[in-house]
Amino acid sequence: MQFITTTPLFYVNAAPHMGSAYPTIAVDALTRYYRLCARAERVLMVTGSDEHGEKIATTAEKQGLQPQVHCDRIVDEFKLLWQKLDITYDRFIRTTDPRHERIVREFFQRVWDRGDIYKARYEGLYCVDCEEFKDPKDLLPENRCDIHRKPVVARSEENYFFALARYQEKLEDHFARHPDFVQPEVRRNEVLGWVKEGLRDFSISRAQVTWGIPIPTDPAQTVYVWFDALLGYVTALLEPQDEPTLENALSRGWPAQLHVIGKDILRFHAVYWPAMLLSAGLPLPERVFGHGYLTKDGLKMGKSLGNVLDPHQLVDRYGADAVRYYFLKTIEFGKDGDFAHKRFIDTLNADLANDLGNLLNRTLGLLRKNCNNLAPCVPVPEDNLLRLNVADMVGKAQMSYEALDFTRACEAALEIARTGNSYVALEEPWTLFKKDQREKAEQVLYTVLEAARIAAVILSPITPRLSARLYAQLGFSPEALAQVRWQAGTQWGGLPGGQQVAEAQPIFPRLEYNEEDAL
Repeated sequence: MQFITTTPLFYVNAAPHMGSAYPTIAVDALTRYYRLCARAERVLMVTGSDEHGEKIATTAEKQGLQPQVHCDRIVDEFKLLWQKLDITYDRFIRTTDPRHERIVREFFQRVWDRGDIYKARYEGLYCVDCEEFKDPKDLLPENRCDIHRKPVVARSEENYFFALARYQEKLEDHFARHPDFVQPEVRRNEVLGWVKEGLRDFSISRAQVTWGIPIPTDPAQTVYVWFDALLGYVTALLEPQDEPTLENALSRGWPAQLHVIGKDILRFHAVYWPAMLLSAGLPLPERVFGHGYLTKDGLKMGKSLGNVLDPHQLVDRYGADAVRYYFLKTIEFGKDGDFAHKRFIDTLNADLANDLGNLLNRTLGLLRKNCNNLAPCVPVPEDNLLRLNVADMVGKAQMSYEALDFTRACEAALEIARTGNSYVALEEPWTLFKKDQREKAEQVLYTVLEAARIAAVILSPITPRLSARLYAQLGFSPEALAQVRWQAGTQWGGLPGGQQVAEAQPIFPRLEYNEEDAL
């Protein structure tokens, strides 16, 4: 069994922004969860860069750079950011990799041999930023792109086309037989609406763009950036020693289980890509999940609009865990979400510093004062209020992760912390110690510490460093959490009685909001 999931292959016309980081954090959290569960023999996270096309060439020219030099610089920035955000990807595919070019050429030839590529003249309205001809009915007033808010341009050129319309019935049949192929439901409905309107053939080459892979049958034209980039998901599966053939790449695990992409590129992944694969006689990915936009000032966050939120600035100021937690907890995955700096601060303080952090600190403080920093050796009844709550939340967290519902996965861990704080307030272990009810007091302390430990396991795919700090304060070795697996790690009793715990320190320090420094 395997689990292969992919981020978009990000367009490197400019440095990465929070809109790029968001799906990558989500895919990283999901793959961390699957590694934690150890249910798949092979868990692979694929990310990478889309480096061809007119926009890349134009951007490089403005900077006085060769396109490849520009791409190399931006890719380095992506990789640096992924490192800062604790992204544990397995493959980083670049569409300028010569191995990828060979895969594209071979795939193109398959589709050509199938008779699904032909040459024709096309006239239409083109958005350079989207690298796409636009339907006039989708444009904003004054013929502006509905995504980038920039005027489109009229173009006429002779291109090669892919016979998408031939796959109308096959796609309709696939969507009917696989109702979960496109998620969430609102995205599926969009795709069904497009298909119902009738599919139209689309151009897969450019005559005026030299920065790209030459068409094998006509080197005067280059492969359309999307027809090129989508194949990166296949190329990425090659092992370093493999001869770069389509057969070798496919044998390494295709099809992928999940593509996570922004809803603005849904049509390419949920309509064009499946049809291309059908034409080449290849299996389709299992799922395509279209997440929502990150917005700022009410507009989609994007490099072309210039309204980006710098993730480097966020992570440098607040740390990777803070950024990962906020965007996965406060924005329901699949829906749009707007960043607000004060809400960012308030959420982190309430959830991580107060609910979870205070629960651990107050309990460790009582343990130091009354138990010499040793975890109590006392049994906890199965019908204990907090223990029952933990068992319930473990199940809810697992279902939430598998549904890509990161918000509710976080809420499950928080519910443990909140119930733990209420449990401490109700039982008053400090009073029990004073009344010489030591066994009962120690039972309360152990119950809370074990609940906090399990909450750390639940949160570890989202906040790996914070969870590791919590584990370390419970007396575990630095590498202990990395060796934990979901089933054993979320079972009651994982904290050994008599274990020496560490001195209480804030696992997440309270943050101060300064309106003048708001991002």
